[in-house]
This record gives sequence, C-alpha cells and structure tokens, in this order.
Amino acid sequence: MDYKSFWYALADSRDLRRDTVIGARLLGQSFALFRDEAGKAVAIEDRCLHRAAPLSKGHARNGRLQCAYHGWTYTGAGCVIHVPSEGPNGLNRPMRCAPTFATLEIDDYVYVRLNEAAAEDLPPFRIPHYREPGWAAIRLKNYFGNNVTNCVENFVDIPHTAFVHPRIFRVTRNERFTAQVARRNGSVLAEYRHERANFGIFSWFLNPRRREIRHTDAFHMPNVTSVDYDFGPRRRFIITSQSIPLADDQTLVFTDLTYNYGAWNKLARPIIRRQAQTIINQDIEILRHQMMTIKQHGAQFSNTAADVIHVMIETIRDELAAGRDPRRLPDKTHEIEFWV
Repeated sequence: MDYKSFWYALADSRDLRRDTVIGARLLGQSFALFRDEAGKAVAIEDRCLHRAAPLSKGHARNGRLQCAYHGWTYTGAGCVIHVPSEGPNGLNRPMRCAPTFATLEIDDYVYVRLNEAAAEDLPPFRIPHYREPGWAAIRLKNYFGNNVTNCVENFVDIPHTAFVHPRIFRVTRNERFTAQVARRNGSVLAEYRHERANFGIFSWFLNPRRREIRHTDAFHMPNVTSVDYDFGPRRRFIITSQSIPLADDQTLVFTDLTYNYGAWNKLARPIIRRQAQTIINQDIEILRHQMMTIKQHGAQFSNTAADVIHVMIETIRDELAAGRDPRRLPDKTHEIEFWV
C-alpha cells in the first residue's frame, strides 16, 4: 500500500460537463478529464502521443477528445481514432493508446486512482449527510502552498484558531480543554470536552444556550479530515476537507461544509460561505509562510500535548510513504489537556 492506492477527488462532477475538458494533477501525474460517449468520466494522461501537446488544452466532442495541436482524436479508452493529416478517414496505424486511469463518481466528485490493482476495501470517503433531507451543503476549492501533511494537521488543530482567526473563529480565553486522541485502523480520532461558547462572533448563533458541545476531529488516511460540531437538535456543523497532493509544496483542497440548522439553512448560506472562505484564506497565508520557512530551515518541529493528534497523523502518512499499510500499526489512545 502507498499513496497511489487511494482515490483522490480531482474535480467537481458538475464542472465536468459533456464537451468539457479539465486539466488536473495528482502525485506528479497530469491528466485531462472529459466524458466519453456514455457520459462516464475519463482520466487520460495529459500528453498527446503525437508531439506531446497537453490534451487538457484540446476539445471534447461527442465523447471524444481532440488534441489542440494537430487534431489527433482519442476515445474514452484512450485510443487514437482519427489523425486528420491522413485524410478524412485517417487513422494512424498501428493503433496507439494513451494511458488512462480508473475513475469513480460519488457525492458529485470525480475521483481518480493511479494504482489499478489497489485493494477494493479503500473506497473514497463519503461526505457526511451530503444531499440528505434537512441538510445544506457548501463546497469550496482552494490551493495551498504547502504539503498534504501540514494542511491536514492545520485543519484539525485547535490552538492556532485563536491566533490565525481571532474573533472570527476563537479568541484567547485561557480555557482548559481535555480530549481523548486515538489512532486505529488508519484513522485518528480526537473527542474534545469542556467546549461551550468560544466560537468567535458567531457563538450566539452556533450555540446560543452555551451547552457543552460534542466536538470530534478525525483524520482518515491518506488525506481526509472531518471536523464535527454537534450543538444539539438542528444545530450541527461538519467540515470535511480533502487534501489533494499536486506537488511537494502545493495541495488542492476541497472543503465541504454540511450543516443542519433547520429554517436557517438557506438564509445562512451566503454568510457561512463568506466566513468559511475568509478563514481558509487566513490558513492559506500562514501555511504559505510555514512552507517558506521549512524550505529555508527544515521541518524540525517541537511538540506539546495538543500536538498528539499531529504526531499520530504523521505516523500514518510515514507508513504510506514507506509502502506499508497503516492499519497494521498498533492501536493507541492518549488523554490530553491544553488551553486556548
């Protein structure tokens, strides 16, 4: 098992319309995404067999992809079906086929997997409550100038929120948090306690009765985080982030916000979208600076109790980098406390 064994979201299905071509990258591999004659998503290597022009700059027509340089035309199977320079019926012989990769569509995402022989017990992570009655959904797409590990650690990190997102998300109150952090079966789960009202300017809306909430953060190999705030009946907010490795210092992040606030679902949508994007922009900026410093000084980190979740995430990603199955790591559980 390694990083190529998993499914990665490369595009929103709704953006990949018929007769549309989308360029994408994953783990150093470039793709052209289009739909074949049956409407199935196709991921073909982004390189024409003729003169290496990028197929993502081409044109999709009737389920076929035509290169923008000399017009070589490909089927959904990746095979050249027409060569214009050879005449109206021209077909380059012998038959040539470009590499294609497995695709899957779930929750309005186009997923791609590089390793065709990967185990079938590694399906894509399902977006919680996506398109379920009573739930609203917002999807955001952003690029981070950092690697996947540092991105996912940021998304499940509480202490930074009071400093990177002051007033919008949290403020420093010197409040004591406790949590149980567990690693098992390729995932890390943190269950927090003693959290009530420190949610910035929207505390009055998110938790008006100041109840102790049920807050869990999770990481699921190789690249998914899920942050779940349960404030009570019709008061639940879930943030699911998928971090797609484009390069060692560039990550594409799809963020799904699914929430259930009853009659507020529709009214709150523009405010939630705007505030979420503001928070993400702040994370983009701090992670960009972090990567600049890492490139100059290296990635030697110092850890506290609040960083246990990060250390466990790193053990899972290190196993994948070494080609080993993280599900074979021994289960571990820690009780921690920290202040925000």
